[in-house]
Amino acid sequence: MIMPSDKDYKETKQIMLGKKVMQPEFKPLAEWIDKTYGVKTINIFYDTIDKGNRPRLEICFEHPKEKAQFNGPNGFNFDSGKQKAIGKKFKETLKEQGLIPDSGLFGLFKKQATSIYKTENIWVIYGDFESIARIEANESVPEKKVKELKAELYNKDIWEISRAFSGTTIFLYTDEQVKKYENSEEHKKWTDKYFDLLSRHDKFGYFKREFFSVYLDSKENFDNNYESNWYYYYK
Repeated sequence: MIMPSDKDYKETKQIMLGKKVMQPEFKPLAEWIDKTYGVKTINIFYDTIDKGNRPRLEICFEHPKEKAQFNGPNGFNFDSGKQKAIGKKFKETLKEQGLIPDSGLFGLFKKQATSIYKTENIWVIYGDFESIARIEANESVPEKKVKELKAELYNKDIWEISRAFSGTTIFLYTDEQVKKYENSEEHKKWTDKYFDLLSRHDKFGYFKREFFSVYLDSKENFDNNYESNWYYYYK
């Protein structure tokens, strides 16, 4: 899940709101992950990729810092050892529940079921709910309110207020104006005003005023370095 429109995010949001629960067959794996790694798994998704040939398992935590525990030493790639351990445990929990055939001797006496799950060469990935919820909150601020805020600020140096993902940028006209307003009392006031709008849509309280600030940039930078194109700017 990478955007608020993803069905996996919507499902996880219902779990966070207490309106749904994780699929029961995934709970034993979630409990093992939490106990083994000291995290809190809030949802697990299974699907296949490569034209249905390779199974994929996404483990969803609440916070980015939990997800980061599963990165490798370089901080970018996933820790392959943890991926293998989770994949192996997933297979074990499915066998214990009779959801995939157990080829062992004692498995011959267990009730077998036609399995919807594949476990060979499974790709384990991770996600976090907070990052997507932040995007949803920011995108939920009505554009009408953003325009009203710009008018309320009533500053001739402001060219545009732009939002993308979980961030908001106030564009001034020149680079010099950016230097003038950066970390000023005026900048603080702008942040306060936008945070007031944002907090009304932040259902889970992930944005904290002491850690939040609107960014400042310039039309000069936008025009000269991004060809006056929003796609290039946010790419």
